[in-house]
Amino acid sequence: MLSSLSQGIKISITRSIKTAFEQYMAKISWDEKAYSFEDFMDEWKTYIHTSSSWYGKVDSDIKSSPEFHEELAAKINEVIEKILSEEPTADQLEEMARLQEEMNTDVDFSCRAEAKFYIDLLNDQLKKKKSN
Repeated sequence: MLSSLSQGIKISITRSIKTAFEQYMAKISWDEKAYSFEDFMDEWKTYIHTSSSWYGKVDSDIKSSPEFHEELAAKINEVIEKILSEEPTADQLEEMARLQEEMNTDVDFSCRAEAKFYIDLLNDQLKKKKSN
């Protein structure tokens, strides 16, 4: 069923999963112990109802189909796995090393999205520190 949707809707579904996952992980500060699939799904459901364009374009018969939900669950797992397996870029590794040295901290991170979260966080902390 998912494959029968237009390319634009499939891209939008993928983007909504990615965005909601990264927002959820930022909310829990990428704390794996705090991660809850149910909480993430709540975050994603809220996102698709308030911020995504694809949800209103999919027929309600499709949205209520168990087959669609199974395919969507597989897609969610695929997108999350891809996010978690994308290694940080060389630029991110360099930036993290610089920020950690400057902030005298040691942060563990394992993927590109998590590195981006910590780079943003440490840059914000550094700005606050310099403005005080």
